Amino acid sequence: MSPPRETEDRQEWAEQLAGRIDRPMSVLGLLFLLVVLGQAVAEDPPLVTVLSVAGWLLWLVFVAEYALRLYVAPRRVAFLRRTWWQLAFLVVPFLRFLRLARLGRVARLVSSVVRGSRSAGRLLSSRLAWLASLSAIVALAASQLLYSTGGYPSYAEALHDASLATVVGEPLTAPGGLARVVEVVLAAYSVVVFATLAAALGAYFLREEPRR
Repeated sequence: MSPPRETEDRQEWAEQLAGRIDRPMSVLGLLFLLVVLGQAVAEDPPLVTVLSVAGWLLWLVFVAEYALRLYVAPRRVAFLRRTWWQLAFLVVPFLRFLRLARLGRVARLVSSVVRGSRSAGRLLSSRLAWLASLSAIVALAASQLLYSTGGYPSYAEALHDASLATVVGEPLTAPGGLARVVEVVLAAYSVVVFATLAAALGAYFLREEPRR
């Protein structure tokens, strides 16, 4: 067990490190999301290569960042328990080497969406701005999932239907069980978005004006 003074020093070090790298890592999280989304629709070989290399480089940065945070953590076991899901996302790329290519693509998409949405939340101070960015991320991710699994013949159709389902809960036209599951999830999300917007607008119009 570390002495109390050493534990306090490491805790202070960990907090300083988190404050310094939080914003840069948030920007890289959004960039990683764009790279993953681009890989699913890129067809030009040079572009595919560039996106693949960029994806692996960003993944290495995330691995290094997690290893650094683990190293400076005053209580490493507690840190691993608290961030186990982040460690699981770092293992996702290796699923493609275990004959689980499709599962790996889906898991990588989900992990990039989670990282991207968290990054947007840290970068954006406005709740409505974060909600708008989150809705765009959800629509893009759903369209990628539907297109990559063969639910739509073109990505444009998948993006159109996913966007409508995300915003207004419009039913998807794609057949299959996966499309029905995605449709229910997006419908539930659209209800949450509507309720949040209604609450925000209500709070804005009902707040008391300062007395002069």
